[in-house]
Amino acid sequence: MTSTETISTETTSPCEAPIQTGDLLLSIEDLHAGVGESEILRGVSLQIRAGEIHALMGRNGSGKSTLSKVIAGHPAYTVTAGTIHYRGQNLLELSPEERACSGVFLGFQYPVEIPGVSNLEFLRVSCNARRQHQGQEELDTFTFEDHVRDTMAIVQMDPAFLERSVNEGFSGGEKKRNEILQMALLEPLVAILDETDSGLDIDALRIVANGVKRLARPTTATLLITHYQRLLDAITPDFVHVMAEGRILRTGNKDLAMALEQRGYDWIDETDETDEGETPQP
Repeated sequence: MTSTETISTETTSPCEAPIQTGDLLLSIEDLHAGVGESEILRGVSLQIRAGEIHALMGRNGSGKSTLSKVIAGHPAYTVTAGTIHYRGQNLLELSPEERACSGVFLGFQYPVEIPGVSNLEFLRVSCNARRQHQGQEELDTFTFEDHVRDTMAIVQMDPAFLERSVNEGFSGGEKKRNEILQMALLEPLVAILDETDSGLDIDALRIVANGVKRLARPTTATLLITHYQRLLDAITPDFVHVMAEGRILRTGNKDLAMALEQRGYDWIDETDETDEGETPQP
């Protein structure tokens, strides 16, 4: 086996229609959610289509990470109003495991360590769960090991990391590369990357960004959650959204991210006027 093309998962399960560029993958309408009595999301609406890269920006505490966790099904968060549809299906009716198997991927801001579980076995079980959901045969240990070693080239990871426990003793950059490796193996339709750039040096950021770009497809979509322009220097988004106090206040193109870098977030709070470079989201 000489390339990651040898073993490829389908982008849809056998019972689903093939995806075309521009198809609506994720639709969020007037979403309200929070923890306990504390409301964090206060009416988020967002549409993400196949072939698109979206960037979600905002200050700490604006609700960005909460949105990512609600989409993924984190049990700590309660949805009190609104809807999330994934390829026309009510995503809120699915368990976190079902969402992941269906093709929704969340790359964590702070990947957890799992002592005693080898990275290789964790990746194999995850990959096979996704394949089983798609009606494909599971990969045996030897076939998968060849496959994952080929895939590791995307994020320039040393195969020695396969024998270590999941993320245990990994540096920040190594943990983020491992997240992108999982993404490459699972081939999700919607990938949500929660501040993947945080804590990365220049070289690690370049490697992670190149991995994200190589994995982008006309039939998939990516939501990048970030504070800073530097990730968007490496990955050009189709849409940039600015979030504050649990709502998306502004949507534009990459020029909006550049304006935020130059002017900060205060001007977003102070005016509702449309600035140059902004474009409406379809």
